[in-house]
Amino acid sequence: MADVPPNISGPASGIVQRAKDILLKPKETWPVIAAEPATTQSIYAPYVVVLAAIGPIAQFIGGQVFGFTAFGVTYHPPIGTALGSAVLSYGLTLATVFILALVIDGLAPNFGGQKDQVQALKVAAYSGTAGWVGAIFGLVPALGLIGALFGLYGLYLLYLGLPVLMKAPEDKALGYTAVVVIVAIVLFLIVGAVVASLTAPSLLSIRG
Repeated sequence: MADVPPNISGPASGIVQRAKDILLKPKETWPVIAAEPATTQSIYAPYVVVLAAIGPIAQFIGGQVFGFTAFGVTYHPPIGTALGSAVLSYGLTLATVFILALVIDGLAPNFGGQKDQVQALKVAAYSGTAGWVGAIFGLVPALGLIGALFGLYGLYLLYLGLPVLMKAPEDKALGYTAVVVIVAIVLFLIVGAVVASLTAPSLLSIRG
């Protein structure tokens, strides 16, 4: 039986299979990822480039079709603002993956690991899979919480991946993960604030 639907081929089949593997059998998949030759470009394209687009596209469509509800009021962002927000969010997500990889690489020696920028980028990219896949629930804003739960699973993927790819002792993996997660949260808040700064004026005008 094929691992992916027969109508999916080429790069798409690789993305689907890798996402499926890292989500369903991460302990077996991280060593495979660690052994793969890779470059920044090969990690980003097509895997990160495609999956990171799920959230912005889903939120854009969901906002236009269902709207967002706050304080008992449902509003539909102007299409221009929503599109600009989606593009900005997408670009910042791509940048955040790279920045997080730099942090993972820089922290490695502090937790008994080995510095390796490519391996660090693999950790940042593939541990993000759960959050990106879960972002599909953004199509229906009311289901956004389910997407957030997928993101929490990504923390477990990170915890499993750090010792394997960065050669950190397993007894230090939890602390390593905790510090990386804190940095990731800060980056997430920064991205959210930047995107919100674009959408807030239009929302205020709607409420007014």
